[in-house]
Amino acid sequence: MSWFWWILIFFWVGGFAWTQDTVRKALRKRHKRKLALLKATTQRQLAIEAAHKPPEPVCGCTHHLAKHDKRGRCHERVEVPTAWDEKKKPLHYEAGQCNCQQYVGPQPLSQVYAEELTDRWPTGPTTTEEPPTR
Repeated sequence: MSWFWWILIFFWVGGFAWTQDTVRKALRKRHKRKLALLKATTQRQLAIEAAHKPPEPVCGCTHHLAKHDKRGRCHERVEVPTAWDEKKKPLHYEAGQCNCQQYVGPQPLSQVYAEELTDRWPTGPTTTEEPPTR
């Protein structure tokens, strides 16, 4: 029955609160570590997926190549500032056309032709026919 008194003294002194606080801290730290591990795994997966994508042909105006015509003129609508404050920061915007003139992104390869590279030369018998005589 002496063990009962030791447990009772442990609770009176506040040992249960200390134990509970320690367990809560440990669980909170474990939860934060699990969330960080999950976030790192998600970022890793997104980076792997992004690495396997082909590059997008994007102009200097950040619009896709499909928004440009044959002459290089962009047909996308953008917000154009119309009023500024005393610090030269735009206050009002209106819809306008992108004034980009030329596509400057990576050129997509249409078709590439390369001859075979070999070290062999024709080694067959050479024919030296004489021209017919009259």
